[in-house]
Amino acid sequence: MISGSKIRIERWGRALMAALVMGVFSTSSAWAFDLAELMGLLAQQKSGEARFTEQRFVRGLEGPLDASGVLSFTAPDRLTRRTLSPRPETMSVEGNTLTLSRSGRTRTLALDSMPELLGMVEAMRGTLSGNAQGLQRHFRSTLSGSAGGWSLDLQPIDPRLAAQVRSMRLSGRGGEVLGIDMEFIGGDRSVMTITPERGTGAASAATPARSAP
Repeated sequence: MISGSKIRIERWGRALMAALVMGVFSTSSAWAFDLAELMGLLAQQKSGEARFTEQRFVRGLEGPLDASGVLSFTAPDRLTRRTLSPRPETMSVEGNTLTLSRSGRTRTLALDSMPELLGMVEAMRGTLSGNAQGLQRHFRSTLSGSAGGWSLDLQPIDPRLAAQVRSMRLSGRGGEVLGIDMEFIGGDRSVMTITPERGTGAASAATPARSAP
């Protein structure tokens, strides 16, 4: 026969276990990685430089179109893409001014006149600067993962942009943006891999240690 005290101890043990389990789930929820936390990590970096490689998959063409070069960013809104291969060219954006340079010739345009570039630039500038409000003016965003490895899915809101760009996915770790995947209306796709230059202040923020509340 089981004594009453033993039954009480077993019940107390089960209640304690349930409380611990609920505490674990409550803590996990409190520590959920959200957009505000990601933007905080990214905003720590005011400038940076990174190498990139890009593959552009175009309907009707066999095999991808490859490109590589250097990306640089200076907060709040200056972004430069310097392509080294297959041919040298530079695209620089500051505010709404887009400057294209190729073969010694330079052309200046309004960024918002080119929806495809507007999508790429605003997604990158909003993310690199940690500007959630600016990002959400142009996209609906869904964040998944954790500070150790995250993906930010963006759906265009502006009709002109949505007519060109189906979706974007930025991926990274901590305060680093490491990849950009763009899908275009019509089936084309661009996949960019980004490698931050260490020691240059490139989009690289240390992931803060968590402590129990």
